[in-house]
Amino acid sequence: MSAPARIVSLEPAATVTLRELGVADRLVGVTAHCRDELDGAATPTVLGGWLTPDLDRLDALDPDLVCTGDALQAEVRNAVRDRGLPVHHTTADTLDSVIESFSALGRAIRRPEAGERLAERSRDRLDRVRERVPETDRPTVYCEEWADPPMAAGNWVPDAVTTAGGRYPFVDPGERSRPVDGDEVEAAAPDHAVLHICGRGECADPATVTDREWAVDPAVHVLDDSLLNQPSPNLIDGIERLADLLH
Repeated sequence: MSAPARIVSLEPAATVTLRELGVADRLVGVTAHCRDELDGAATPTVLGGWLTPDLDRLDALDPDLVCTGDALQAEVRNAVRDRGLPVHHTTADTLDSVIESFSALGRAIRRPEAGERLAERSRDRLDRVRERVPETDRPTVYCEEWADPPMAAGNWVPDAVTTAGGRYPFVDPGERSRPVDGDEVEAAAPDHAVLHICGRGECADPATVTDREWAVDPAVHVLDDSLLNQPSPNLIDGIERLADLLH
């Protein structure tokens, strides 16, 4: 089977990974959430939002492969498949599965060596982070991906915090993000609070945490949400940044 020459990415993480795999020029369609990840490397058609793509316009692009991801896009994935289009769907929920998804996408676009190289580079970078952070006396970290209600980040974020040299008592690796209340956060007494609010980029306000009536006094950091919320190579950048903040 020949490599897909016309790819549509309906998932920002897939768009970033495709860029890092060197095939951004094959992208003929993306969502509005993907445009900033292309850095002018390509000018594909914008098909709408992550959960609301225009499937009629997608059909018209005649793609060889459509990329989707996450349980939240399951209905989109199924709708695309119902139209007879080939779909590669990613369901990463831990740091290891995020990295494995790079290899899987490489195989899907018939560039398995590129996928393996990207995965291996990512593992090497994470190993270097682990080597430079302490094994003991780790700070407690609270990561918030949604503010109303406050939600502690799950999925791969617990792994990210551990890799960056912190403790994360709020959600186990691989579990979905969940609401938390002030009593729970106070009991954990976090040394650091990291805001990476979905859809806000790096524009979250530290007062989101400091103005709450929570009896905590952490150092508050704002990270671009793509660095922790996105199961893509951006996550590796985010873990390196997180290690710098914690240590």
